[in-house]
Amino acid sequence: MQLNELTIKSSAAGLRKSEFTALELTRACLNQIKIYDKEIGAFLEVYENEALEQAAEADKRVSAKKSFGELDGIPCAIKDNMLMRGKTVSAASRILENYKAAYDATVVRKLRDAGVIILGRTNMDEFAMGSSTETSAYKKTRNPWNLEMVPGGSSGGSAAAVAARMCIFALGSDTGGSIRQPASLSGVTGLKPTYGRVSRYGLMAMASSLDQIGPITKTAEDAAIVLKYIEGNDRFDATSVKAEIRNPKSEIRNLKGLKIGVPKEYFVAGMDSKVEKCVRDAIERLEKLGAQAQEVSLPHTEYALAIYYIIMPAEVSANLARFDGIRYGASIPARTLKDVYDKTRGQNFGVEVRRRIMLGTYVLSAGYYDAYYKKAQQVRTLVKRDFDKALHHVDVIVTPTSPSVAWKLGEKFDDPLTMYLSDIYTVSANVAGVPAVSVPCGFAHDLPVGLQIIGKQFDDEKVLGLARVYQEKTGWHTKKPIF
Repeated sequence: MQLNELTIKSSAAGLRKSEFTALELTRACLNQIKIYDKEIGAFLEVYENEALEQAAEADKRVSAKKSFGELDGIPCAIKDNMLMRGKTVSAASRILENYKAAYDATVVRKLRDAGVIILGRTNMDEFAMGSSTETSAYKKTRNPWNLEMVPGGSSGGSAAAVAARMCIFALGSDTGGSIRQPASLSGVTGLKPTYGRVSRYGLMAMASSLDQIGPITKTAEDAAIVLKYIEGNDRFDATSVKAEIRNPKSEIRNLKGLKIGVPKEYFVAGMDSKVEKCVRDAIERLEKLGAQAQEVSLPHTEYALAIYYIIMPAEVSANLARFDGIRYGASIPARTLKDVYDKTRGQNFGVEVRRRIMLGTYVLSAGYYDAYYKKAQQVRTLVKRDFDKALHHVDVIVTPTSPSVAWKLGEKFDDPLTMYLSDIYTVSANVAGVPAVSVPCGFAHDLPVGLQIIGKQFDDEKVLGLARVYQEKTGWHTKKPIF
């Protein structure tokens, strides 16, 4: 096995035992990037020299037995919407093409403090708006399993980088499935933590009540390690949780007696039959491992996607108002202030971003606010109550992550409604603020399929524990693309 194929746990163990150095581990990842990223397009920028310097410093700490912990000396990649001081951070948009961050996002600072080596920034859908990483202003990212296919989105660059073994782990952001869906389509593990568990300070906001930063890894065990380092209250983020959030009682070591709910609303017409078979087989495997599966109902599921596509554009409209050509970012001179706004935003925002801003402005406008935005927030409460009720009777809920495997580049690009439907199984977790993880559970049409595991708020350990046990007894997560 090549060093870049290792997990966080095995990398950390090898570093501590002096089986290899952080410099060798980093060079292995950088070499993989040099060989394959021209075709895949996972990275927008690679920090080769800095990464090698950081690796050399990590080796000094290890040799002096002053290591910072499990992540010290581990190479990772960061999605291009998390601020890194002194670095260009563009959210894959032309409007921020030359913007350099003045400070580190809290998660970036925490990773630096843990000794993590940052290899570079990864491609994404512009301002995280998309499900295929095709709306990036700079390049299209390709799925490492089949270069004709999308990797999913919006964290497609991070997912592709992990799947192609270009880094040991990556960070993504998830507003409606943007970690879990690309993890499913790219055959890796992706966690959306409970809302508020990880600080959003320094994350370029898309929809503030839905956004959450999380890890994309090779295993659920690795995701748990990263979560431990990035979670916690942050005085710069009022939505981050102040109370103790790690619950040892929710951790599980085996599945005996564990109750898993299978929502009937998630297995409907239109879902790829081969994807459904993979997910059903995974549920059957969980039962053989001791879990007790039972049908549950989430009756307001049918409204979740509609709720999401009202609330999210409304918050997008408010959050992106700051990119006006006056305060920062690109600016196109014009005769009047209105012309500056029109030209700067019209020429530097992509089609999907402009579409969502217009939708959001409309639902927030006088005469429509109560009919759309207020009503969506009311139904959002009903969706959360559905999860609360179902999870009162079961420990976790298991569903497909995506109704299909990865599709061809360009196939859905000009059909936004069809593209939006690819998030149908993931948006509910964001609407309800609950934790959810996607893990590989098989293949359909020679492409990866993901199993989604959803838990109660702050039951992240239980969700990850079930995922870990499943991965210990199956080998889907060990599969990798053949280059």
